[in-house]
Amino acid sequence: MIFDPNVILKHLPEIIQGTGVTLALWIAGMAFGIALGFLVATTRRYGGKATNVVLAIPVEILRGTPFLVQIFLVYYGGPFAGLSLGPIPCGLICLTVYSAAYYSEVFRAGFAAVPHGHVEAAECLGLSRVQIIRRILLPEMALIVLPPSVNLAVILLKESAVLSIITVPELTTTISAIGSQEYAFLEAIFLLAVIYWAIVEASAKLGRIAEARLSTFRFSAP
Repeated sequence: MIFDPNVILKHLPEIIQGTGVTLALWIAGMAFGIALGFLVATTRRYGGKATNVVLAIPVEILRGTPFLVQIFLVYYGGPFAGLSLGPIPCGLICLTVYSAAYYSEVFRAGFAAVPHGHVEAAECLGLSRVQIIRRILLPEMALIVLPPSVNLAVILLKESAVLSIITVPELTTTISAIGSQEYAFLEAIFLLAVIYWAIVEASAKLGRIAEARLSTFRFSAP
């Protein structure tokens, strides 16, 4: 078996397009997941015990079942419930909901890590609940939740490869098709690994830069 780089060059436009789809779905799914996860974590914290229990159930179900199974249920089982989605919308929704379950736990742990005395001091000053979240909780927990959030982003990127199962035209689908078409499986698998590795390294580097800039918000427990 001979490694032929010409196969990569020949299909470079398709590879770039597939990489773009992967990045778009990953970033969008992560952004929506962070927003939804933060909403869930905030609601569980301030919504009372009943709300906490109700929201905890879907979070635990999503965290306790494989992402592949969730995709199958939505894509193939959705039409039986009147929900018929194309591959890309289905993939985006699944990535969003899946990541939201994990991010909600990250944010919930971040809220719990902020010293309670800081929150009590803000309440004594007359700050509203929204102001406490925006001015106290968010800045102080940002540094705490950043490392697990970056790790979760990397995991989400790798999980996005599963979307090839429902024919989303992302990176894995595109390169696998090229490998089958050209009988160049070594080149395809090698390139796939290199691209994912490069994106992961870039994400980790950005995470370290963000952590360094947020270090001014460090605090010590009383």
